[in-house]
This record gives sequence, C-alpha cells and structure tokens, in this order.
Amino acid sequence: MANKQQWQDDYWLLLMQVYLRKPVGIKPMYSREMVELSMELHIAPQVLHERLGDIAQLRTPRIERIWNTYGQNPRRLSRAVSLLRQMKGFNSGGEFYEGVEMQETFECNFRPLAEDEHLTPVMLIIILDLYFRLTPITMVSGTPEVQELARMLHIPSALVVEVMEVFQHCDPYLNRHDVTFSQLLLPCQRTWQKYGNGDIRQLADFAEQLKAYYQ
Repeated sequence: MANKQQWQDDYWLLLMQVYLRKPVGIKPMYSREMVELSMELHIAPQVLHERLGDIAQLRTPRIERIWNTYGQNPRRLSRAVSLLRQMKGFNSGGEFYEGVEMQETFECNFRPLAEDEHLTPVMLIIILDLYFRLTPITMVSGTPEVQELARMLHIPSALVVEVMEVFQHCDPYLNRHDVTFSQLLLPCQRTWQKYGNGDIRQLADFAEQLKAYYQ
C-alpha cells in the first residue's frame, strides 16, 4: 500500500476522474488510464485499484464529501483536477513530488527496452504467455494467434516470433545448444526467470490482466 508520504488527499480527485470516465466504475487494474495515472503518481496500479474500490463503496467521509461535490458534475471535477495539476506542478518532477523519495519499480515494466524500443517488459510477459500455448513449429508469423497478438501489441508479427525464438533458448525443456546473438536475450532471460519457471496458470492470469493496457 502507498504510505502516508506517498498518498495525498488531492489524489482522490485524480482517481475519481478515472472512476467517472465511461463506463463509470472500477477500471481494470492495468487499463491504460490506470497505468498512466500510476506512473504519474508513482503509485503502483494495485494500490490505485484498491482505492478505486474505496470510491465505489464511499468508504470514508472524505470520499463521500468529494463524491457529493463532484460525482454528478464531471466538468466541475475536470476543472478542479486541472487546477490541481497547475498548482502542484503535476508530472513536472517539481513541487508535486517535493519531499517524496522516488524509486521506480513497476514503471520500468511499461517503458521501452534499451535493447529494442518497440518492446517493453510487459509485452515480453504477454508474449511468454502465448509461448506456452504454442509449439515451436507453430511459432511463426503465419499462425493466427501470433498475428492476433501482434495486432494487439501494435508490433510486427515477425517481432513476436523473434521473441519466441529467444525464449526457446531460455527454455530448459528444449535444451537448445545453438547460440543466439539476439540483443533480446538478456531481457528475455529476465522474463523467463521471473515467470517462465513458475505456475503457467498464474502467468496466464497476469498476462490477461496486462492485456487491458492494449485494449
């Protein structure tokens, strides 16, 4: 959970604006709007998602007051959020985060890889999930599942295939002895070590949540 230093009451306005966007209600944890707000506040999506639940249940008097003021008036809320961002220097790295120790954790998962700017660690996780659903012979650009995933991630299907080929070199069950010189080897190894050796059902559930970012 975000500690008191990280969370400020003003953040409820920003989060309520997300809540009120159509369709009104709790948004998927890794929807683009949730992730973007998380990265701006430097508060993990899981924390913001829990606090969306607080808004839905009006769990505190503070939330009730904000809801009574803005819940039926999105334009008024929009003006308040705009003013808040101007006053606080929102997302400018200035006064908005003054006194807050910054240490990026989840943010890097949504940022481009140094090895290939077309990919992010999150995309590697999603591709790894598909990897476990296919066989090596079907890890080709012509496979419908590969094409569908490439369209969702907005990358060429050939790049999905390239990542899967690198994952084959990480897969101990394939026991490949040939050498790959792909620059993606290191980030793929990191992804495999974290997700490839565990329960693939948990990986599948996590990947499904992450797909909300691209939908």
